[in-house]
Amino acid sequence: MNKPLSGSLLAPREGAAALPSVDRILCLAFVPALTERYGPASINEAVRALLADKRQAIVAGAAPQVAWPPGEQWIETELRRRLEAANTPHLRRVLNLTGVVLHTNLGRAPMPDEAVEAVSQAMRSPVNVELDLASGDRGDRDLLVEGWLRELTGAQAATVVNNNAAAVLLALNTLALRKEVIVSRGELIEIGGAFRMPDIMARAGVKLVEVGTTNRTHLHDYEQAVGRNTALIAKVHTSNYSIQGFTARVAEAELASIAHRHAIPLMVDLGSGSLVDLTQYGLPREPTVRESIEAGADVVTFSADKLLGGPQAGVIVGRLELIARLRKNPLKRALRVDKMTLAALEAVLLLYRNPQKLAQRLTTLRLLTRSQSEIEALGRQLLASVQTALAGRACVELRTCQSEIGSGSFPVERLPSAALVISPATKGRGSGTALKRLAKQFRSLAIPVLGRVGEGALWLDLRCLENADEFVAQLCDLERDAGSASDS
Repeated sequence: MNKPLSGSLLAPREGAAALPSVDRILCLAFVPALTERYGPASINEAVRALLADKRQAIVAGAAPQVAWPPGEQWIETELRRRLEAANTPHLRRVLNLTGVVLHTNLGRAPMPDEAVEAVSQAMRSPVNVELDLASGDRGDRDLLVEGWLRELTGAQAATVVNNNAAAVLLALNTLALRKEVIVSRGELIEIGGAFRMPDIMARAGVKLVEVGTTNRTHLHDYEQAVGRNTALIAKVHTSNYSIQGFTARVAEAELASIAHRHAIPLMVDLGSGSLVDLTQYGLPREPTVRESIEAGADVVTFSADKLLGGPQAGVIVGRLELIARLRKNPLKRALRVDKMTLAALEAVLLLYRNPQKLAQRLTTLRLLTRSQSEIEALGRQLLASVQTALAGRACVELRTCQSEIGSGSFPVERLPSAALVISPATKGRGSGTALKRLAKQFRSLAIPVLGRVGEGALWLDLRCLENADEFVAQLCDLERDAGSASDS
């Protein structure tokens, strides 16, 4: 067993040769505790990296006693810093002050407490994900949530996959493989991550038949396109962009009439997929899943992690016989969701059964319906603390602003909000660099704070900030970091 060493760790040699060996550092008294926490491999790697950096400094001209000061305390501090940095998880919690509520880069819908607890239980212990407790036989994981989805949408059956792109892919591949699918040109969408509807159709093995024009598609366009090889009419809700002016679209009920007259299904991709009429909460109008089902849609696909406010998943509801066919497709197993997703989704769906409490309990809806006056009051509460933390380095003021719903939902609609607007003290040349440094300082906090840069300032939209105390508690670290940055 290595024994602690005493005396100087610098031998009477010159240059980089004066540095101690890896083994000599590993014999220091504090190393066993670090080894117990991080493991021997991590310790060895940290020590070698430290020595390499110091060796490079000496070669660059630093004196050995400067590059490697006497004493052992600084070595422990430096190794702890390196080990903590190397073992920090890459997936971290952040404070979303960007002004985009359903931010795709930040995981979209935040989960309500009920979903968090359900996921925690599912992670900690075995659950009946594919077991029928009544009979003791193997069950179907879809049945855990199908009943709630049927109740909330009016559909005959439902199934769940890992996102809405997967839902569209599975539906097309099952219902129209090697056959034609009719879609309006104005609905051939592209959304984030280079997801394009024509590409998904090609991968699904179906032939795309475009009808109409970008801005106008009529009933007769669909009628004329139906042929012997037509397997499906698809309607895609353009939730991530808006065409205004001289436009024409065919209603779902009319499309359902055409499809059923020719004995083919109508598939509607709703994208965001709201389960309730959002106008009752003062939000913009968005078609609901139930409305599509009642209009005659045979299959409806939508996301669970957007307006629904649940985990990442793609939900497919519709006619019993069609959903049964989707479940038998081998792709279904490749695209299925795990027990944690099902636990979170079921918990969220249960919240919808009590609509009177939904706006308070469903996190996404609570954030979307937050009033501007409430957000401004929060801003006044925080303003002085942020001004103190950045005194002499930046000007901080409270301004009204507009939040976005995000993730393709309501692309032209905005929500009145308020933001702390932080302008660097540096003006003119160099102000851009100062602004980037300021944004990075907020991102470098223990709980990174993400805002948006615009109009020469960093905007911290407060719509999604519900725990002001933890935000304020970090400002002392921001003050120290900002001070060191301004000195450099």
